Amino acid sequence: MKPRRVPERMCVGCKAMRPKRELIRVVRSPEGEVSLDMTGKKSGRGAYVCHNVSCLDAALQGGRLARALGVNIGDCVAEDLRKAISAQDGR
Repeated sequence: MKPRRVPERMCVGCKAMRPKRELIRVVRSPEGEVSLDMTGKKSGRGAYVCHNVSCLDAALQGGRLARALGVNIGDCVAEDLRKAISAQDGR
């Protein structure tokens, strides 16, 4: 029996390929609303960011996250991402 292949995604901040479970998914819904998807199952256009503040800063400052989703990223979404990363650091 072949071992299962682990799905990998690319972080928009550092461009590193990592297992999907190790990344935070940001999703744009069909209505255009941007939110965090901690389950990885929401429908819509998704982009992934590492659990690292430097990757998040690179993704936001370079406009990579906004380009990947096709919409402007609001301050509240950026703050939610920072909180999610802080929560992961605290575990």
